[in-house]
Amino acid sequence: MCGIIGYTGKRQALKILLNGLSKLEYRGYDSSGIALLDNCDIKIEKSIGKLEKLINRLENTILDSTLGIGHTRWATHGEPTVANAHPHFNKKQTIAVVHNGIIENYVSLKEELIENGYEFISETDSEVIAHLLDYYLEEDFLKTIKKVIDRLEGSYALGIINSSIKDTLFAVRNESPLIVGIGDDESFVASDVPAILEYTNKIYYLDNKNIATLNKDNITFYDQCLNQIKKEVHTIKWSASKASKAGYEHFMLKEIMEQPEVIKNTINTHLKNRLPDIEFNFDLNCISNIFFVGCGTAYNAGLNAKFLVEKMLGIKAFAEVASEFRYNEPLIDENSLVILLSQSGETADTIAALRLAKEKKAKVISIVNVVGSSIARESDNVIYTWAGPEIAVASTKAFTAQLAVIYLLLIKMALLRQKITIEEAHDYIKELKEIPNKVQSILDNQKQIKDLAKIFYKKEHAYYLGRGFDYYNAIEGALKLKEISYIHAEAYMAGELKHGTIALIEEGTLVVALCTNDLLEPKMISNIKEVITRGAEVIVISNNDLGIGDHNINVPITNPYFKNIINVIPLQLFAYYMAYYRKCDIDKPKNLAKSVTVE
Repeated sequence: MCGIIGYTGKRQALKILLNGLSKLEYRGYDSSGIALLDNCDIKIEKSIGKLEKLINRLENTILDSTLGIGHTRWATHGEPTVANAHPHFNKKQTIAVVHNGIIENYVSLKEELIENGYEFISETDSEVIAHLLDYYLEEDFLKTIKKVIDRLEGSYALGIINSSIKDTLFAVRNESPLIVGIGDDESFVASDVPAILEYTNKIYYLDNKNIATLNKDNITFYDQCLNQIKKEVHTIKWSASKASKAGYEHFMLKEIMEQPEVIKNTINTHLKNRLPDIEFNFDLNCISNIFFVGCGTAYNAGLNAKFLVEKMLGIKAFAEVASEFRYNEPLIDENSLVILLSQSGETADTIAALRLAKEKKAKVISIVNVVGSSIARESDNVIYTWAGPEIAVASTKAFTAQLAVIYLLLIKMALLRQKITIEEAHDYIKELKEIPNKVQSILDNQKQIKDLAKIFYKKEHAYYLGRGFDYYNAIEGALKLKEISYIHAEAYMAGELKHGTIALIEEGTLVVALCTNDLLEPKMISNIKEVITRGAEVIVISNNDLGIGDHNINVPITNPYFKNIINVIPLQLFAYYMAYYRKCDIDKPKNLAKSVTVE
């Protein structure tokens, strides 16, 4: 949600902090701020709204400071105001802190601090941390930090500076992502890799209750008892250019256009001798049920997977929204397999679902994009999608990469459970390897979709209809449209039209109908006719022109199990161009964050 950046080194910190914050804008924010150590004073500047406002306020600032912290805030406790923006500080402004997460016991801590004479200027839970650091302040600042985190309940990633400790930056993590980077005579702390990749690709991942002290030429790590610990350095293999727009107007369009390459790379990375190269550290034949757990688009990938598991493996499967999973008392045990889907690998609700699954002795596989993320580290097995950085809030290439991994995983499972032969597996793989070219053919002919968006972009409501497997793409298409164009969009099973939904159809209503299932095509055509009769304007997505509806988008034919990875592409493009013509902030939609790291 929020973004954190910190720097200590030999260069001027201001430019690095502002550049880092700009690379974290995709996480969502409503205010921003920085703190710089200038000689023995901490200088703080904050602004609400876009980061440009903060940059403009600092345009003529000349500081030689080589130590500082920065933050983009997503309001959780307190409205977006300058007072509520980070960094927060103690009364003497000798300690400054930036925080991502939620302090669950902040009310009682705040009351205690007020009783001890502390005054608060914000409504946030985060200010409590700054005053606690002051309250427990002693000569050994590490001991101060330990005493503070021993009092905190909840999630937090912290960047801290102390004016009496020059050139040193402190970082703390608990249940909220935070990384540390090491360069040439400089060190960094950040919420995510893109913020610092321009300066270093050498990364350390902090675990829960870890503390790090950063100097320009040294980083030391501690556990919560202040015992020194060793950390493995990870080398990020993608370049900073991968996190740039590369000439595209928006990251989302760039990421849509990257999908043929991404799908190809994902498939090829997990193949060996024309078969899925995926290993399990448990006996797959003992699995009696499978749960796919995710949030948003990742959950929609899970819906696809549930359908395929039951068709291909004959195992009972469930798709669960991660935020509900824990509270539904799922019937899982040592014979259950829980498969977690997350682009970032840091989704708070999905992490909580993972821990519940492990508590109940279930086997856990994660499908994630970010190497070394929390979900990846805590899972029994991890399968990386290798989609590269996805910056746009609306997920596109991560979704299709997840589907590609799901297909490979299920082929492997079907082989191990002797549901298919090696020859049949080879046939499936051959079909999969043709998918990138079929996706490319849609991208090459996107002008038709762009033209349709120009016709319909003023609509305020849209309904997506599908039957069978098509329904899951209807859900994803509606989600894409609503999250970036702010058009009210809902997906419905076409067979449910008569049970209420058809009451919403009137003259001029926009309907997107997916009809790529041969067995259900006659019934779907009847449903399309029903909405046309009531005045709907219909876009039909099908494998051939059905001669019905106002507009028809043809998609290439493939194996029915794999069709949704292809058929989702026109839905992504349509959502993008609808938002484009509505002049929406496509990469950073209002009220949304890329990585939801709080529950």
